[in-house]
Formats: sequence, structure tokens, C-alpha cells
Amino acid sequence: MSGGVPTVVLASGSRTRAEMLERAGVRVTLAPTAVDEEEIKLAARAEGAPVEDVAEALAELKAQRVTRKHPGALVIGADQMLECEGRWFDKPADRAAARAQLQELRGRTHRLVSCAVVIRDGERLWHHVDRARLTMRPFSDAFLDSYLNAAGDDVLGSVGAYHLEGLGAQLFHRVDGDFFTILGLPLLPLLGFLRVHGVIAE
Repeated sequence: MSGGVPTVVLASGSRTRAEMLERAGVRVTLAPTAVDEEEIKLAARAEGAPVEDVAEALAELKAQRVTRKHPGALVIGADQMLECEGRWFDKPADRAAARAQLQELRGRTHRLVSCAVVIRDGERLWHHVDRARLTMRPFSDAFLDSYLNAAGDDVLGSVGAYHLEGLGAQLFHRVDGDFFTILGLPLLPLLGFLRVHGVIAE
């Protein structure tokens, strides 16, 4: 905490989330942390947990891992899940996986669920879950290949293998939901929380 303003730490290495906060006037310290997401998702699947619960659990786990190293700071954990017709999708491992994933999503509607959790000194102060629905158009394989060639390896950093704020917009027929939620962070509710806690002006 400096000059009475709480320090804000983002428990993530996500350039997109950090830029969203910084462009909105929130100075953040990045503190990436590794969690075994696959193990948590497998356990959640076995228990029949909804994607909202999984996103929340992962976001909280990330923040809890980081809070111990940043006493007094407001630590933000965030996670995003993609669900299409009951199937959960992860960030693609390579371009071939991205291509296969987009082939499965095209012509269908999928849900993005984004969650943010704020923890200070091990105590959860706030969380918010938001959802968006996106419908991909039935694009051709030729378009898909040209898109992947133009977008490059940046698609590997997105759970949906697309960036809606860039070329990925061409993949879609309809988008329903908050833009920031689609990018991976329920930003406006989070700004409301940070405003109450003196991080940004009322």
C-alpha cells in the first residue's frame, strides 16, 4: 500500500487482462502463478460441477497462491471457461489443435464464463461471475486457414483460439454479452469494487 492506496496484484501473466486494467487506470503488479488446471477440471467434471463453479475455483486458487507473497495487497485471480454443447474447451496446444477447435465451434453457439476473485491476506473479499454467448458463422476451411495464418500463434493464448478484438471478429455471426467478459475479465464490476476500496476515484 502506497500513500493509502492499496496495491493491486494480478495473479496472472495474461497480457490482455493486465492491459484492460491499466487502460482503465488501474496500476497492477503482475504475479503469474501455476496451478494444475487439468486436475481441477477433471475432478469438477466427475462431480458434475457447472463451468461457473470451475472458473470461480480456479480464479480463487490463483489469488490464494499469490496473496501470501503480497501482504496487504488486493490480489485479483481470474479465469475463463468455454463450454459448447456440454463440452469444455481449453487453450489449444498448437496451431493444429486451434484449427480442430475452431472447426468444432463453427456454426455453433458457445458460452464464455469469466470470473474474478479478489483476496487480501488470505480472505476472499469479492467475486463476480459473468457470461457471454457467441455464435460462430459457418466459415469455410479456406477462410479458417487464412485466418490462422494471419493471426499466428497469438490464438494459442485464448481459450477459444480467437481474439474478438482483432481478426477473430470475422469468425462470428452474433455476439451477446459484455465485451470485457469475452476478453476474460468482468472489468466493470471489478472497477466498482476497486472504487469502493480507494484504488480509483469514486
